[in-house]
Amino acid sequence: MSDSTILAEGYEISTDAGRLDIERVHRWLSTDAYWAIGRARDKQEQAVAGSLNFGVYDSASGEQVAYARVVTDLATFAWLCDVYVDPAVRGKGLGTALVVAVREHLLPHGLRRILLATHDAHGVYAKAGFEALEKPDRWMALIFEKLGAT
Repeated sequence: MSDSTILAEGYEISTDAGRLDIERVHRWLSTDAYWAIGRARDKQEQAVAGSLNFGVYDSASGEQVAYARVVTDLATFAWLCDVYVDPAVRGKGLGTALVVAVREHLLPHGLRRILLATHDAHGVYAKAGFEALEKPDRWMALIFEKLGAT
């Protein structure tokens, strides 16, 4: 994908971090995304700076309507996270189109896997080829909050 590509009729996707409406993305995530409620603005900016970012924009107005970011080395592994579609444009297939665009952008890099976590959007990700882990017992997580760290 070049910096900007038509995503769906009336919408385009871009990996140009300079186009991101950071205030909007922060508001979406910190107030409406169960995994990021209360996330500080500086943490969001730090996350954006260290990630490959995807913004979806209304082609007519240029307004950002969706967001996703990928934490990756672009060689072996990627973690798809912070996928969010503005409630005003949900139901138009933009979430699925965004995830497919992320997949297609990463495909030429030869990554071994892309992981994600979701509570309620399994169907969106399944349409892009994601499936449950074959061997979840092999995966572990270190949760800093449980160690008393913030």
